[in-house]
Amino acid sequence: MKDELNMSLQPEKRPSEPRTEEEKQQLQNRLKRIEGQIRGIQKMVSDDRYCVDILIQLSAIQAALKKVGYTLLERHTKTCVSSSIKDGDGDHHIEELMKVIQQFSK
Repeated sequence: MKDELNMSLQPEKRPSEPRTEEEKQQLQNRLKRIEGQIRGIQKMVSDDRYCVDILIQLSAIQAALKKVGYTLLERHTKTCVSSSIKDGDGDHHIEELMKVIQQFSK
């Protein structure tokens, strides 16, 4: 399976430094809030709410998802990429990081 970055998903890979329980909980809490916002938009559509109101909520969800993405991107850079550079094997991770940054810049 390929994702939007045209990179193969790598389910066998793990972070070089496992996420703490606190980090996992913070990410899960944010994602649950986003999930609730999405359910709210579904209800707004069902209730035939005003288009602009729905668009505003969509914008809020996009911002929330970007924040989750930037949190993961920052951690990946500080742990996985940094570790691979220290180990002398950074080229692949830097290339991968640049593709992800490019995707987030859209």
